[in-house]
Amino acid sequence: MTASVSNTVYGVISDAMHDAGLLGLGDEPNSEQLSTNMRRLCDLINVLQTQGLKLFLLQDISITLTEGKSKYSFGIGGDVDMPKPSRVLEGYVLTSSGVRRPISTLAWDDWMRLSQVSGNNSMISSYFVDKQSDFLYVSFWNTPDITEAQNTVHLLMQTAAANPNNLEQNTMLPQEWRMALRWGLADDICTGQPQAIMDRCSARAMAYRNVLEDWDVEDASTRFHVNSLFYGNVGKFR
Repeated sequence: MTASVSNTVYGVISDAMHDAGLLGLGDEPNSEQLSTNMRRLCDLINVLQTQGLKLFLLQDISITLTEGKSKYSFGIGGDVDMPKPSRVLEGYVLTSSGVRRPISTLAWDDWMRLSQVSGNNSMISSYFVDKQSDFLYVSFWNTPDITEAQNTVHLLMQTAAANPNNLEQNTMLPQEWRMALRWGLADDICTGQPQAIMDRCSARAMAYRNVLEDWDVEDASTRFHVNSLFYGNVGKFR
């Protein structure tokens, strides 16, 4: 079935310019306006990905382990060749017999306090994430031994929404994000317009983004449990 609303880059830019009072009824953006506002739309998409949890960006990424190798890179040309993911939310080891074994995450403080991070080949119990500009690195503790290397690690990652490069291309954000994109872009480009227009664009951009942030949650209820790392830090100030 054909979508009732166009989610193309051209459609979002055109509507945003009308909302911002930069185009009159029946007018269309010219090539320079499209080029400039496409860059601004890409900036907006990149920023929106940092705001809260984007469920449609979550992927279970599988990693083939190598005996004695603890650090793996994620990015174009990395150990896992993919667009650099934004973050790692959780993970587990999938054994060769199909059994899942949860693993916990380590903060910088936890990682720096480990007495040994290499030469200790054994079963993986946790992972450490190092975010750099070109790659996202994940280090496992312990380093996988020959038995553990027969298993795979699965990480739940927030991947990156690709920036559009074609005016007729649909944005990577789904239909329900169109209003937030439209008014967010209108708010960004309405500088210099009458105050009433700028106020309207600002208010609607904030309202639609807040609605989506409140909506973008899992359907299952939230449950809390004791962090297993607690038992390894008794008597230590955190």
